[in-house]
Amino acid sequence: MEFPPPSVLAHVVDVHCHPTDTDIPDGFPEDLHITICAMSAQTRDQPLVRELTAKCPERVIPAFGYHPWWAHQIALTKPESKRKHYESILLSSSPSEEDLVAFEKVLESQPEPRLFDDILSEVRKNLLDFPNALVGEIGLDRAVRIPYDYDATPRILTRFTIPVEHQLKIFETQLELAVELRRSVSMHCVKAHDATISVFARMAKKFGDKFWDVSVDLHSCGVSPQVWKDIEKKYCNIFISLSAIHNTRSENHKKLIETVSPQRLLIESDYNTMSELTPQTIKMLNTVSKIKGWPIEQEWTDDGDIDGVGARLNIPEGEWGAVRRLEVNWKAFLKGGHRPEQKVLSKFKRFQNDWVSDDEA
Repeated sequence: MEFPPPSVLAHVVDVHCHPTDTDIPDGFPEDLHITICAMSAQTRDQPLVRELTAKCPERVIPAFGYHPWWAHQIALTKPESKRKHYESILLSSSPSEEDLVAFEKVLESQPEPRLFDDILSEVRKNLLDFPNALVGEIGLDRAVRIPYDYDATPRILTRFTIPVEHQLKIFETQLELAVELRRSVSMHCVKAHDATISVFARMAKKFGDKFWDVSVDLHSCGVSPQVWKDIEKKYCNIFISLSAIHNTRSENHKKLIETVSPQRLLIESDYNTMSELTPQTIKMLNTVSKIKGWPIEQEWTDDGDIDGVGARLNIPEGEWGAVRRLEVNWKAFLKGGHRPEQKVLSKFKRFQNDWVSDDEA
């Protein structure tokens, strides 16, 4: 695979990856030529993301949060015991004999549950310690099944799922923290788009402009083009990022890329191996370039600061290459401060306003 020249590569952003899932190679950070946004997802990787960022703060943007795949390990209230907690999350009121046997096996591999209040305090501290950090990876997943042992190879899945109500509480509270601290969000959403949109609606009603100040990225999102059009129209603060490993498995990604507004599109690798972050991100860059008709720059023209929405660029927007377009989107995502379009007053309403003003004068 051919990469852009170093001057262009330096402006590429992998907006969602998990490099701390595997050992960091000796060549880091010298061999990292793009900017990456390193996600955390569970208890063990929160400190690892901190350490990675400290080694290369100019190229690594951290994200702190708890992923729905590990939501069953979180207790909303202090449990009577480890067993009681996992029973309440994983077992139905009338479990089968098969489920009871599977539960005993799963229970052995699970840690002691952590109180959500403690987790939220940890996430808050990490965000405050890193002022440029995102909240992520957080979200909802209706398809997730608990493995017998997450670290086993192969990873064998059980029939146990995590109740959406439990996931919702954890997701929504972390999203509220993002609003409070005005941090952008990287979100996981699988087979839960209706529930996600309902959360967005509640947040907009509850927080108003403070919600619109925060950007949310639906990462590796595989919704239909029509669903995305509806989201994009209603929520000016929602972005979408696509990855080669997930999205290009389906032909849907082509129409989806065509449909997404040029201002809302981001790219990612969603890889957990440091050496693959750049190749996978460039692979997605090539796909976007081809479908959108955006050429990939072969040299970088540095004509001034980009203020987050490209307003200071002297290059006309119609002449932007793929990397510049995506970098401007990334900066707009980080900057936030979005506002829905105001509804135009009807002619009658405008007439009423004018009449009142004239009368008062």
